[in-house]
Amino acid sequence: MDSLSRRHFLSRSTAVALGFTGLKASLAQGATSAILDSINNGQPSTDAESDIGFGPLLADPDGILDLPSGFSYRIFSRVGELMDDGLRVPGLHDAMGAFPFINDDGTVDPDRTVLVRNHEIEHAHRTTGAFEDPGALEQTDQSRIFDYGFGRPSRSGTTTVVYNTKTNTLEKQWLSLAGTERNCAGGVTPQMTWLTCEETAATKNTRLEKDHGWVFEVPVTTTPQLADPKPITAMGRFMHEACCTDPRTGIVYMTEDRSDALIYRYVPEVPEDLHAGGRLEALSITSAPKFDTRNWKEQTVQVGQRLGVRWLPLDEVESPDDDLRYRGYQSGGARFARSEGMWWGNDSAYFACTTGGKATAGQLWRLIPHPDGDVMGDVLELFVEPNDPSVLEHADNITFSPWGDIVVCEDENKPPHLVGITMKGELYRIARNATNYSEFAGATFSPDGSTLFVNLQKMGWTLAITGPWKKS
Repeated sequence: MDSLSRRHFLSRSTAVALGFTGLKASLAQGATSAILDSINNGQPSTDAESDIGFGPLLADPDGILDLPSGFSYRIFSRVGELMDDGLRVPGLHDAMGAFPFINDDGTVDPDRTVLVRNHEIEHAHRTTGAFEDPGALEQTDQSRIFDYGFGRPSRSGTTTVVYNTKTNTLEKQWLSLAGTERNCAGGVTPQMTWLTCEETAATKNTRLEKDHGWVFEVPVTTTPQLADPKPITAMGRFMHEACCTDPRTGIVYMTEDRSDALIYRYVPEVPEDLHAGGRLEALSITSAPKFDTRNWKEQTVQVGQRLGVRWLPLDEVESPDDDLRYRGYQSGGARFARSEGMWWGNDSAYFACTTGGKATAGQLWRLIPHPDGDVMGDVLELFVEPNDPSVLEHADNITFSPWGDIVVCEDENKPPHLVGITMKGELYRIARNATNYSEFAGATFSPDGSTLFVNLQKMGWTLAITGPWKKS
């Protein structure tokens, strides 16, 4: 279906903007009978009627995770477990990146995956940190703790996990970044590193020795070690969420979890060394400065509509007053509704706006950069806007699947789901949290495509989902 006909079809209803097949697939999981009557003449639809998805979700006898037939899961790396470095697994598991395991001789181990995982902990959260045991902090290299916190370090950061996808077993895990605050999302880089982002703009106070709100780079290692906790200050200080890198240019695109967010890009001077400096810019709609993309009051942007983009330079990016988004907007930047998950795929940066749309149920956008990084050559497209919480509610972390669909972690649905979205905008459900209303976070596939890793955040669990995934 071309973009014009898809736009006409998806936006023909004032309440639902979905492809027909995706709507049928989602209705199989419990949409209203009124819509069922109007779409299917009262006949229930099933995922088996279409070539998308993996079939209806089946009740898990253990009450943990409902999955399609043929799929199974394993829980590992639970909060509070003792890790290989003698520290405890921190809680509030969030975004993750999956990387190949590189042997000492430079070859790739096909059976092992290295996961780097964020932990979205801030001071007020009552959850386990890494330094829970007596003496644990004293045994840690304090020069590798970003904010020592006057003897009470910030408890967020990242852990690194080695998982064997052949045997479905956890092999090693350790703390890999220490002393940061509220590490929510991030993104993988072409340099085989993980960019972890602080979703805070907290400044020095009686608890914190340093300002927070930075991006940090975590090397992917296979032996326990802490990363050098050096913030990439040129990437700006704000409530960072996620990021992704265009492998052709090295430009890093970033989201901001605010209701009046900007979309940023960091153009590094040396693509292979983000610490070497660069410029920070904000997205603006070429034809309409200060454009509001949120569609809250009216449908300003239609699904499938494409808008020309230009990039505005930002100064004073360390932003001591946490005012980057205000200054960027006044310069002509576009506003977005809580931009969160972001992933590179299909030569584009896809990102979720958790509260976008008239129903504030969420949007997915596609940013199509010019392949040469031309500041005036990028295009922004509204990819999906359901406006129906029974279909998709508050999209958060996203990833690309091996077969080319997007996988979305729902945040506030009751219960939350993992939702697949095809490149035609068709939606289907992959999994349902059957144990509580904890959000899914950090969905990412192993390099061999056999395993979908995802977190149940509030439980402090990482899950490995296996089954008959599509290969392409």
